[in-house]
Amino acid sequence: MHINHIGIPSDHPRAKSLYIRGMLVNGFRRGLVVPEGLIAHGRGEAYDYLIGERTTKTAQRAIEAAAATMLLSSRPVISVNGNTAALCPNTAVELAKVAGAAIEVNLFYRTEEREKAIKTELELHGAKNVLGVGSKAAARIPELQSERRRVDPGGIFTADTVLVPLEDGDRTEALIKMNKKVITIDLNPLSRTSRAANITIVDNVVRAMPALVEAARKLSGTTSLKKITDNFDNNKNLQESLEIIRGEVQ
Repeated sequence: MHINHIGIPSDHPRAKSLYIRGMLVNGFRRGLVVPEGLIAHGRGEAYDYLIGERTTKTAQRAIEAAAATMLLSSRPVISVNGNTAALCPNTAVELAKVAGAAIEVNLFYRTEEREKAIKTELELHGAKNVLGVGSKAAARIPELQSERRRVDPGGIFTADTVLVPLEDGDRTEALIKMNKKVITIDLNPLSRTSRAANITIVDNVVRAMPALVEAARKLSGTTSLKKITDNFDNNKNLQESLEIIRGEVQ
């Protein structure tokens, strides 16, 4: 039996889930994650149980469409919040490199200390130019009243595609109104985020982000990108995800 650095035995039946929780708690202690982020993770984890804690074929199709969309985009941006920074900063940075995307910190519970902590975490994993921190968040998303409205004029504000890993319904709807393509990773196929986004990956962010990196690498330089995006139907994707949750399909 092996016990990892946060004290979870490797043979525990819920080792992987407990390890992810431990990463979030560690992120909370380091100022990346807020208490509300822990609650949001618990809600998502319940949906993860329902899909079998796996990347389904439906999710994989959405991942391929998302990777193709980012590769076709002129100004893709990856939006990073506290949970994303705590769980997958390395793959967020790697995806940005592969897809030619910028990385921007965007928070609902925004403080300068959190912004800087997340920026530092991303830089530790190789990020070079993290947007949206401090005075850089000088632009405003119309019709959005929360602190999410503050964005970087050289990032989310002028992006053509925004990846929102983890749900954020108000901002997703507002970005769609700005004629941006929104890709989201959301374990709840019924959420406003999932229903409003152009592409919804119904999967756990810790599985979806590495899969996005792999898909972007595989598709980079191919001529099939437009065909992949044209053939993707997000409503069908969400319906199939609900059928998986109900146990009607695998």
